[in-house]
Amino acid sequence: MIVRLYTGNDGESHFEEITPAFAWDGRVERAPLENARAVIFSRHPADHFMDWHHAPRRQYVIMLSGQMEIGIGDGTVRRFGAGDVLLAEDLTGHGHTTRVVGNSPRFSATVPLA
Repeated sequence: MIVRLYTGNDGESHFEEITPAFAWDGRVERAPLENARAVIFSRHPADHFMDWHHAPRRQYVIMLSGQMEIGIGDGTVRRFGAGDVLLAEDLTGHGHTTRVVGNSPRFSATVPLA
């Protein structure tokens, strides 16, 4: 399961749970190949907070350790931990907030999509 963060027609960010279209390749189920430009590893301290902002580009954020919360305009907050995947696509509109929660830093891999 991947959580997609996108901008709706109302200009607000929304969450949507999506499942990749897995297909059997004779050995394992795989999702379709996606073009990516790089991998960025980042670490944010336990008290890190980013006020309202947009995703800088379409990108996957893969949580490796720690926890973060994403808040959107309607007051909904979702928590992400190790192993969770976020597809950030809210490039316009009101945006979202990001907060590292708990006593541990957030360590994540960001994969910008081409």
